Amino acid sequence: MQPPIGPGFQSFCDTSVGARCSISISTILLYQVAVALSKLESVRSATLACWHVESWTCYDDVTYIEKGGNEMSLYDISVKTISGEEKTLADYKGKVLLIVNTASQCGLTPQYKGLQELHERFHDKGLVVLGFPCNQFAGQEPGTEEEIVAFCDRNYGVTFPLFAKIDVNGPNTHPLYQFLKSNAPDGENQDIEWNFAKFLVDQDGKVAKRIGARVQPEDITSDIEALL
Repeated sequence: MQPPIGPGFQSFCDTSVGARCSISISTILLYQVAVALSKLESVRSATLACWHVESWTCYDDVTYIEKGGNEMSLYDISVKTISGEEKTLADYKGKVLLIVNTASQCGLTPQYKGLQELHERFHDKGLVVLGFPCNQFAGQEPGTEEEIVAFCDRNYGVTFPLFAKIDVNGPNTHPLYQFLKSNAPDGENQDIEWNFAKFLVDQDGKVAKRIGARVQPEDITSDIEALL
């Protein structure tokens, strides 16, 4: 979707894959958007702009910028629960989040056990584990959402929140993972390497740490405790 043409816009961006951004901003109001876009060599399909009723929001691989120059937060991002309910992450304001892309047929799938143990140990202290199934890595999450829930319950007794399957890399990357990757510390904006990659988010919604897929849940206990 392209941003609406109006005051302050001399041209607009073509959102096809690899298209160069040609947006030109002539108002101070949208100055920060121009700065953010100037950092991009190209834009990905469907990630340049979204039109929301009477305003528009531009998001890219650098940051989320809202009309008026306000940076959007993690809590503004819409997600779909594994039961199909649309919601934002605002429900988790003030919590420490451990966000993980999961799969049911992977050699790392037993990490579900460790994730559940972290959930049980730290939930009352303010940790929420969020699982996002993904089928992008060797097709290791082929099942339906119903099958995923049944698998997790039967094998690992999972009680932490699970969400609908998403893409974490490529042109259809979910906005959540656009945000996580672009806001990870130490310039770690790179593709997710495999199932069970992890992001720790602090109580203010900032990405505190990116953790590799092969790091076991029990090995990040100290990182979690430091944020609680």
